Parts: sequence; structure tokens; C-alpha cells
Amino acid sequence: MALAAAASGLHIPSSSLPPLCLLGSNPSHLSLGLANALAWRPRRGGARGAGRCAKRTGTRRYPSEKKRLDRRQKELLRQAAPEEGSAGGEGGEWGHNRRTLPPRHDPGKDFNGVSPPLLQAIAKALKFPVSSLLPEEAFTVIRKSFDARKILKEPQFVYTVDVDVKKLLDMEPRTWDFIARLEPKLGIIEYMPDEKVASDLVNMLNVHKQGSDSELGINDSVSNGSICTQKPRVAVVGSGPSGLFASLVLGELGAEVTLLERGQPVEQRGRDIGALAVRRILRSESNFCFGEGGAGTWSDGKLVTRIGRNTDGVQAVMKTFVHFGAPPNILVDGKPHLGTDKLVPMLRNFRHHLKELGVTIRFNTRVDDLVVEGGQVKGVVISDSRQQLGSPDQTLSFDAVVLAVGHSARDTYSMLLRHSVHMNPKSFAVGLRIEHPQELINNIQYSELATEVHKGRGRIPVADYKIVKSVGEGDAELPEQNRSCYSFCMCPGGQVVLTSTNPSELCINGMSFSRRASKWANSAFVATVSSHDFKPFEYHGSLAGVEFQREFERRAAIMGGGNFVVPAQCVTDFLSNRLSVTSLPPSSYRLGVRPSKLHELFPSHITEALQQSIIMIDEEMPGFVSSEALLHGVETRTSSPVQISRNTSTYESTSLRGLYPIGEGAGYAGGILSASVDGMYCGFALAKQLSLFHGDIESTLGKAQKQKGFVKY
Repeated sequence: MALAAAASGLHIPSSSLPPLCLLGSNPSHLSLGLANALAWRPRRGGARGAGRCAKRTGTRRYPSEKKRLDRRQKELLRQAAPEEGSAGGEGGEWGHNRRTLPPRHDPGKDFNGVSPPLLQAIAKALKFPVSSLLPEEAFTVIRKSFDARKILKEPQFVYTVDVDVKKLLDMEPRTWDFIARLEPKLGIIEYMPDEKVASDLVNMLNVHKQGSDSELGINDSVSNGSICTQKPRVAVVGSGPSGLFASLVLGELGAEVTLLERGQPVEQRGRDIGALAVRRILRSESNFCFGEGGAGTWSDGKLVTRIGRNTDGVQAVMKTFVHFGAPPNILVDGKPHLGTDKLVPMLRNFRHHLKELGVTIRFNTRVDDLVVEGGQVKGVVISDSRQQLGSPDQTLSFDAVVLAVGHSARDTYSMLLRHSVHMNPKSFAVGLRIEHPQELINNIQYSELATEVHKGRGRIPVADYKIVKSVGEGDAELPEQNRSCYSFCMCPGGQVVLTSTNPSELCINGMSFSRRASKWANSAFVATVSSHDFKPFEYHGSLAGVEFQREFERRAAIMGGGNFVVPAQCVTDFLSNRLSVTSLPPSSYRLGVRPSKLHELFPSHITEALQQSIIMIDEEMPGFVSSEALLHGVETRTSSPVQISRNTSTYESTSLRGLYPIGEGAGYAGGILSASVDGMYCGFALAKQLSLFHGDIESTLGKAQKQKGFVKY
């Protein structure tokens, strides 16, 4: 339940907020929320019966509707807080949403408990006179973020807090009267049924395997031996987030799963990446893109998503990460991230659990081809990725193949085309990676508060930014020139790294560790590209976008002069279309940078869009255009350049039976979380087709988002 309040106070006009609805006859959750007129938080755990706005809202509501809603609110309040001593007054939860504290009153970003200043804010909302009498144990912080937008008088920590009413009344009975006297207002009091908050997948599936149908609403037909005497065999190709979660679900539900990964486990992969960074040795199958955990392992480990942070599916994935060793604060942080140093041990724990389930994991195993008979996949052809091409192949038979490759598996796309698998070029984005001194970004975003950062160990988070600009809008004569420019994969306290998979091509990305303690801040700054931009490569058909990427990666390699040296240019020179003779500012990129004319790298319309957007950003963030800001080329692999067509319900390819394309490489995700969720839902859908699962996962985890078209973080 949610009680949201702006910093100015509790009262928000009821006409600006969404109405409530009665969710059940036996209340067990009560929700009190003060929210912005434009923002209303859905219940975590999936409040499936949450109130909905009427078609006519606010002052436009009909008088009869206002009266009806007012009567409903009074009835909800009566049920939530009946006369003292009667049944029902001690149940449910109240939630405080958008409780704000200035940094000078907050213990800091690493504290997720209930502090005395936060208790004071809650007491003010309850109109309880003595905050020190409120028991901390009755309150739980479920979200904490830092808001430093310039429209605010000062930066502030923003909390969402849940209150256990029963525990509160047991520990401090004098609060009863204050809760009972809260006046109902539209959009402020929510009444919730007794709902199950999504747990992690391991515990959820263990409940299922033990024969209980309370969690998933299904019958365990595998464990009682009524069907499926022989386990169906499933190959999962790729051990990125989508492949890992598909393997977890299928393995827990009883399939015989073989996980095939062309790269190395994280321990050896780390050594290969070290060899690249120090000795310039690129392992074509074990690098920043290929290997256990996928491309996101050596990155910032961002756990942000556009598919809904509070949805049950996302919450189940987040709690599964915690189950395997991720720090619990990712469940609370407004912008959660892990960092490579936390991702590596978590992936190791994930792998050990899969092996305990009986999942066969084969590293250094590249899938070179599919075995297709009668329009259906019957298996895969594999080879040892450590050997030279032409080494002996091996054929493995399977009942289904889950294709969870990343967006850099270009050889896999070519192989799919040979089998006439239907796929389409997909819009994505290309551009450059811009790097500033972190101290400069701190000063721009926080002003005098920047001194509180202290290389990731201060009281407030290391400053970041998220930018979206549109250029060329309204040009009816050249609609193809309308494009969005935006920051992507912003890594505060991070470094620029090489993500090439071919020595003749050069592309880069950003990464950071959990503390984000380096002296640099970097972010991709990219412009959207689509089929209009791919026309010079349209003879490549569905892979036109792939060839578009390759073209500029090759140009960047030539500009850098080879040996993985990255072409770079000061932002001021890029805007002036000139090559400065002065030395470049320091860069975090460890293999060296070379002064280059990056303004000549892309077609002029893309370059001009980036230039216009940078100028627009500097107007909002004075100091962003600086002689200390350095552009690196080139960032091309923001998301998959293709989308493999699949059935929206079964996840099966529309052109090849038995093939299940998922995740970022298939064009259905744009980051760690969305890829994990896609793999999880595919696992359940495939298990259902294999008669391993008979429930309705959407009744527990909600509906999966159907990704179409452009995907980004």
C-alpha cells in the first residue's frame, strides 16, 4: 500500500488522483498513498485488482461519479479502521510513498533502514505527535532513491515505506486512533486483498516440486510419475541472462537441459579479458561479449528496465539474484546496479545451482548449425570453440532448442538465414562514448553538494545522468532524418572498454565496479538508426543492420591505426568539425587513444544529430561541453540489429518449429533484467509445451511484456 507525499506536505487534491476500488470482501491489506497527480505507484507484488482511473478524471468527473467514489472511500475506511476493539482493525499494511529527506538529515545512500528523521516524516503523515514512540520494527523501506533534479529546491532522498499495521498496533496501541481518523481521499487510500508477493524463482519452483499448488496453481505431474516417464531434452544456446533463467526454470521443472556456451566460465573469462587489456590478446570466443553471463558481466551491471520495476516478473528475477548472492540492497535502490565484482560471484553460484539440478553445462562449445528435419529442429551441430575452424563437429539430438545468444553472435544470424528462419532488420542506435572527469559531472549535477560523493563512498550516490533529445522533428520532407539521440549505459565512476570480437573491427562499451570509484564518468551518446539508414546494405537482406554496424566498426579501427587503439576527439573539436593539434585529455581506455576526426566517421546526418543534441544538453547541463570531455569511437552494439520472429505466447519461432529465440540477441530485450525476464517466461512456456508445467504463470507473475521494434535500456 502506498502513502505518497510531496515535500511540501500531505494534502493533494483528490481530484488529481486515481480512484480506488474494492478488491475483496475480506481485507487484509490496506494501502494509504499520497502520489503525484501524474504518477501512481502500482503495488509491488502485483496488485492485480488495483484501482483504475475513470475515463473522466479530476474536475471532469460527473457529480454522480464523485458521490459514488466518495461513498466507496468511506466504506473502505470503515472496513480498514472499524471501531476500536472490533475485528479487522489490526490487519493490513499502510505504505508511505515519496517520503523525502534532504541529504543533511539522511544517514546516506548505503543506509536502507528506518532512521529517526524518516520516522519523523512518517509521524507527520500519520499526525502522530511523538515520532520517537513509533517502533522502527513496524516499518520497512522498500525503495530509496536520490533525486537531484534542478526543478527541486534542493536534492533529496525519496523513500517508499511499508507499515505493518498489526505490528504497529501491537507495539504501540496509541497509534490506533491516528490511523482510524485518517480521512479517505481519492487515490490516497487503497484497499488490497491478501496477496502473495513474488518470491525468488528457486523457492517458488521448490514449492511446486514439493507438490504444493498454492504458489503456482498447478499440479506436479512430473513428480507423481503420471506422465513424462522420459525427460524431454532441451538445448539452451548461450549463458547470458536469458539463457540462465530459461535453464533454471526448465531444470527445476524436470527437463534434461544442456547449456551450451561458446565462451569460458567467468573465472577463465576474467583472465582472458585481463590478457586483452594488458597484452592486447583478443580471444575471439572469450572476451567482453562472449562467455558466462553474456556481455553484461563486464559492464556496470545495471538492473534498471523499461518493462516495469514493480512487476512480479521483475521482482522474481531481482530476488533470484539476491538468492544467488547479489546484495539485498538491489531490492531497495531506486537505480540498482551490481558492478562486475558482484556479478562474477553471483554467476558462479548460479552455475553451481544449475549443476545441482542436473543441468549439463558445456563451455567452449560453439553451435555451428541446426539439425532440421521436416521443418522442425531436431538437434544442433557443435564444435570446440578453442580449436581452429574445420575441427571435428559433433551432433547432439534435442526435443527443443532455446536460442539465447547475444547481439554480437553474427555468425549465428548467418546460420539461421541458411535455414530460412524469418527475421527482420531492427532499429537500434549508434554513436560515440563520451567521457568526463567524474568530479565535473558531480559538480554539474550536485553543485555544492558534490563534496559529499567521495569516490563512491560518500553519503550521496556518484552523479549520473540520463538524456534524451529529439532532432529533425516536424520535417515532413525528410522524415527519415527525424531521430532520437540519447545517453546509453551511463557508467559513473567507470571506464571505457573494448568489446570487439574481431581484430579488424573496433567497438567499445563502458563498465564500472560496484563502488563506481574511478575518476571518470562515461556514457554512450547515440542516435537511432533504422531501415532508411541501412539502404546501402539492403542487398544483405535481414542482416543489413549487421553490415551497417560492421562498416563503422571497420572505419573506427582504421581511424585508430590498429592494435585496438581507439579514435578519440575533444567534444569542443567535434562540435567545430576540426582536429585539434593539442594533446587529448586523459582517457580511462587502457589500450590507448588517437586524435581523430570523429565528425567524419558517420554520415553527416547522424553526426549533425549528435552535434545538435550535445549543444542542447549543454544548455541544460552547463559545463557538459568542455575541453575535458572526450569522445571515443565507436559505439554500435546498443541492441540487436535483428529481431527473430516468434509466437508471442509460445515463444517458438514462426518459421522453424522447435526453435525458441529469446533475449537480447533475438531482439526481445534491452538489458540484464529484461533479458532475464524473457528467459524466465520462455522457460515456463516451453515447459508447458513439453507437459512439464500445467499452470498459468501469468496468474502469478503477471503478463510478459511483448517487445516490438526498438529496444533500449
